[in-house]
Amino acid sequence: MVSNWYLLLCDVTPDPIHDVNVHAVAMDEEYDVIVLGTGLKECIISGLLSVDGLKVLHMDKNDYYGGESSSLNLIQLWKRFRGNDKAPESLGASKEYNVDMIHKFMMANGALVRVLIHTNVTKYLNFKAVEGSFVYNKGKIYKVPATDVEALKSSLMGLFEKRRARKFFLYVQDFDETDPKTHHGMDLNNVTARDFIAKYELEEDTIDFIGHALALQPDDAYLDQPAMEFVKKVKLYAESLARFQAGSPYIYPMYGLGELPQGFARLSAVYGGTYMLNKPECKVEFDESGKAYGVTSEGETAKCKKVVCDPSYLTNKVQKVGKVARAICTMSHPIPNTNDSHSAQVILPQKQLGRKSDMYLFCCSYSHNIAPKGKYIAFVLTEAETDDPETELKPGVDLLGAVDEIFYETCDRYMPVNDSAADNCFISTSYDASTHFESTVQDVLDMYTKITGKAVDLSVDLSAASAGGANEDQQ
Repeated sequence: MVSNWYLLLCDVTPDPIHDVNVHAVAMDEEYDVIVLGTGLKECIISGLLSVDGLKVLHMDKNDYYGGESSSLNLIQLWKRFRGNDKAPESLGASKEYNVDMIHKFMMANGALVRVLIHTNVTKYLNFKAVEGSFVYNKGKIYKVPATDVEALKSSLMGLFEKRRARKFFLYVQDFDETDPKTHHGMDLNNVTARDFIAKYELEEDTIDFIGHALALQPDDAYLDQPAMEFVKKVKLYAESLARFQAGSPYIYPMYGLGELPQGFARLSAVYGGTYMLNKPECKVEFDESGKAYGVTSEGETAKCKKVVCDPSYLTNKVQKVGKVARAICTMSHPIPNTNDSHSAQVILPQKQLGRKSDMYLFCCSYSHNIAPKGKYIAFVLTEAETDDPETELKPGVDLLGAVDEIFYETCDRYMPVNDSAADNCFISTSYDASTHFESTVQDVLDMYTKITGKAVDLSVDLSAASAGGANEDQQ
């Protein structure tokens, strides 16, 4: 028996994207903004701008929503990685699979949840808690302790270290950035995380899991940066864990992450946004001064004041900044040593593997409706340090046990290098290997501010916005 916690951020009304009025209009209109690509970032921007009353045309060279943040069925997955080969019948029906092409969970108290509530996109989506959060240490997998109570129970630490860790967690839990009394005389903006942690005399292994499995830092660079951000990140983890009283701080949409861009696409359409899929080329047009003034596809040009796009649409205005190596696995069992969790995350800190950056394991299953009953989808990913993903990802893949099928891929990461004020082009950065959507949403919010000159107010009361609830099922 496992407990499945169904979370309703607000009333959920199933409402598939194809029901919205996706306009099939001529291209000879003029728009405030043309958005190219229907990835999550582009769809959030499109939704926010449409709510603001801007006239938005959203185009995609693909015939489906989601771009690189789509979720694929089994036929699509096999076509992407195996060409014309057919998937084994033992894996079940293709339509029962929703395999993400980016691999992240949502912090229950994080920025993406705040954007969902701010825009009311929650009414198009249903979420469920992720059951487990784990960390790899000295060859074993442990549950991540995130509070003073969990610290005292954790087998990661000895008795005296538990007491020291408990004091650290109590400080973080009581910390309020606006209340100097909770700072205990420390100016966290002028104290490094390394010096702050040193006050608690914590051991290296404890610092390792706090920094990487709670603060979710990808490497150790945070230690020499101001402690304020470090403490806020640990506090976010603890608050997210407490929000739904689940086994992890993460939530995940039913039917996969591909539901997220579709939800924001619906928001844009409801507020008058125009959608055109399967539009080849989508060439951005520039005037003599280098400013974008429209987009041409199939011989027609739609005019606009500004263009928003992912890096694939303006390759001459971005630069490569890294690459992500990933393995996608189908399995018939949960990740071993994760308490039989139907959904879980395992973080492998860089020091444990002798790497420059962390490695991450994700697992979801039929409990989130992303695979047939009895099947699990696991992902292993990291910021690539070599050109050999199979060898590089082996430490993580080895923790999965037997896999039915495995696919390897390396994806380049890009960031814009253009001056958006000079060329009217606003380009998103590629998705990184992080475990969550905090950097994703920050990129979106920064783009929104550059486009509109104003900020999105995400200071929503999450406790009031949550319609509560947990509903236990037996499986």
